[in-house]
Amino acid sequence: MNDVNEPSAWMHRLEELGVAVRHRLIAARDGGEDMATAVAQEGGDTIFAIDRHVEPVIEEHIAAWPAACRPLVLVAEGMGESGRREFDAKPQANQGAGYRLIVDPIDGTRNIMYDKRSAWFIAAVAEDRGEATSVADALASVIVELPTSKAGWADAFVAVRGQQARGYREETRGGAKPLPRLDPPILKSEIRNPKSEIPIGPSTAATLLNGFAQVSNFFPGTKVLASELMERIVHATLGDVAPGSAAVFDDQYITTAGQMVELMIGHDRFCCDLRPLFYRILEKQTGKAIRGLECHPYDLAGMLVAQRAGVILTDGLGGDLRPPMDVHTGVHWCGYANAALRHAIEPVIRQFFAERGIH
Repeated sequence: MNDVNEPSAWMHRLEELGVAVRHRLIAARDGGEDMATAVAQEGGDTIFAIDRHVEPVIEEHIAAWPAACRPLVLVAEGMGESGRREFDAKPQANQGAGYRLIVDPIDGTRNIMYDKRSAWFIAAVAEDRGEATSVADALASVIVELPTSKAGWADAFVAVRGQQARGYREETRGGAKPLPRLDPPILKSEIRNPKSEIPIGPSTAATLLNGFAQVSNFFPGTKVLASELMERIVHATLGDVAPGSAAVFDDQYITTAGQMVELMIGHDRFCCDLRPLFYRILEKQTGKAIRGLECHPYDLAGMLVAQRAGVILTDGLGGDLRPPMDVHTGVHWCGYANAALRHAIEPVIRQFFAERGIH
């Protein structure tokens, strides 16, 4: 493998792609473009006008990458119903099997399109193993902040397989000018502001007491089950809530990447998104197929970064987390800041679902 396809080269390439998306988003927002109109239903989620502003960046940059990066299969929200785009998909005689790249250009669309809270660009690349390729096979991954209009700084977190994740902070005002299009469509170093490294590391607290923890409870449909589970977790691990106290705090950050970042930097101690399992319970209860919005593999494109930062990730029942590289599969996951919290919480979750016939 030549240098252009070393994991570190992929990591930097993906980070630059994320920063390009950030610039395009800022340019659209500063230009007063429409952000919040729903324009399509693709890849298992609603596509809003804000998504259409940044989707061209992905293809522009991939087309400009070195030939050694291809054949490449792009898996992303916004790439039509299949969620797939192929770049030189048929290998030549001197090429290997190629790569699969999974991207969520804006994870947390509903936050950023109303300028409420940061969204995130997330991406992961793996050697192509065909349809068996998993996000867990990633050799490099990035999580790049897409900040609100009032933010003067934005963060990026990067990782390659087998090495510690790193975090950087960059000023978003001043030298870095919003660029709607580059010719050629690659970022040049002179448009980047200086980056400063920021420390990352999950909480070492062994309990949830006086910390943030949550069962994802974003939208109507599964709120009752999510609340019941959260109440059980707190009671099983901390006992009855004392009068006048607030033992555990809840932060419903509507973005999987944002949830993982909060775990990575020590803000949150536990988070899980179990909507696919909750839908299975509702289907058993009602006899009807119930499938609202849920987490998809592209939402977990940053999982390598979280894991290399020290976050413990499992599927919703404590098994290996191996999402396929597609845009339709519903994914359930749990994130723990440390092993002590997993030891305390995971059995509670497993028992909750076992009682309802979900194993």
